[in-house]
Amino acid sequence: MRAMAYETYGGTEVLSETRLPMPKVAPGEVLVRVKCAGVNPVDWKIMGGGLDGLMDVMYPVVPGWDVAGTVERIGIDVPEFAVGDEVIAYARKDYVHGGTFAEYVSVPVRALAPKPVSLSWQEAAGLPLAGLTAYQLLTRLATGKDDIVLVHGAAGGVGSFGVQIARALGARVIGTASPRNHDRLRALGAEPVQYGEGLIDRIRAIAPDGVTVAADFVGGVLDVTQAVLSEGGRHASIADHSVLGAGGQWMWVRPVGSDLAELGRLVDSGQLSVTVAETFPLSELAAAFTLNQEGHTAGKIVIEV
Repeated sequence: MRAMAYETYGGTEVLSETRLPMPKVAPGEVLVRVKCAGVNPVDWKIMGGGLDGLMDVMYPVVPGWDVAGTVERIGIDVPEFAVGDEVIAYARKDYVHGGTFAEYVSVPVRALAPKPVSLSWQEAAGLPLAGLTAYQLLTRLATGKDDIVLVHGAAGGVGSFGVQIARALGARVIGTASPRNHDRLRALGAEPVQYGEGLIDRIRAIAPDGVTVAADFVGGVLDVTQAVLSEGGRHASIADHSVLGAGGQWMWVRPVGSDLAELGRLVDSGQLSVTVAETFPLSELAAAFTLNQEGHTAGKIVIEV
């Protein structure tokens, strides 16, 4: 099969298009024919050695954890899916090796969910990792209709999902972003505030009693969270482990198919949308990584296989 892979840590220069054997399909797995695969910052951070202390690596590495495609083959004991099913997954495994920037990828059934019928293949590929990150953080904090939620980095890939999911859970949402993204946040259902000097005062001006939930998707904002969190409020971060010493939770997204299926339900009910900023062919993965590293796209970057 065609795949983009690397044999050593490095920048985009280590990526090359290659031919690799078809993935084996273990019990409890399915083989997915990849239609599209979403790009996330973790993909190139792993390639640069950023998670070397956390996860074992088996070269050659095919990067990529987001996938949308069809079931090509099922392993032993997989009654949940059949050949031809349209599926999506956050396809992270227990070690770094066979990812989604390839024609085929094997995926544990625990990570799979049906593809939302209202999404294109490109949109569907942009949902799993970022959507699950926001959903799992907000649900772990028991976000509900009585909450005022502060979303740090509300215009980002994860933050924009966080805004929509918090609204779907019934909460009022305040989102930090630069002024150029304020109209977009209003359209998603948030009350935008400009980050930077004076942020605490701006939040207090529209939430005088504080916020009950703070979702940190950017890092470096613990002081703001502590200053505006109401008594008994809950907070968590995906980017700053120091929240553990301040009564918060530090989270890492898990590949849970049932959670992903719930995101699909929100999509098909019109409560959650996916914005695709750019698409690239498989052979131009390096260019897609470079664009993602720049951090200026308002939406997901997707590889079409």
